[in-house]
Amino acid sequence: MRILLAEDDPLLGDGLRAGLRQLGFVVDWVRDGVAAERELSEGGHEAAVLDLGLPMKDGMDVLSAVRSRGVRIPVLVLTARDAVPDRIRGLDSGADDYVVKPVDLHELAARLRALVRRAH
Repeated sequence: MRILLAEDDPLLGDGLRAGLRQLGFVVDWVRDGVAAERELSEGGHEAAVLDLGLPMKDGMDVLSAVRSRGVRIPVLVLTARDAVPDRIRGLDSGADDYVVKPVDLHELAARLRALVRRAH
């Protein structure tokens, strides 16, 4: 399964990419919101993991922009923003799942598989 990982933290991004690869995912990693929006719009991924605190363009703005253009890729938001209003806004803006950091790698993988199953 090919996924897009949008995460600006180098340590976390590298760890998630390596861990997900070990679990059988093909991971394309971008580090800012502009790149994330471009990759989401171009397609080619079965799902995306999107951080909200991205440089250049906030992840919530990326999500709203791609959803307004009809991009239907399953998106799992992975963020430190844990307040209930943030979670509601994320889901109402088009996220298919919303997970607060830190997350267990195996749980993240299971959630991605579930998103892709539901999308098909």
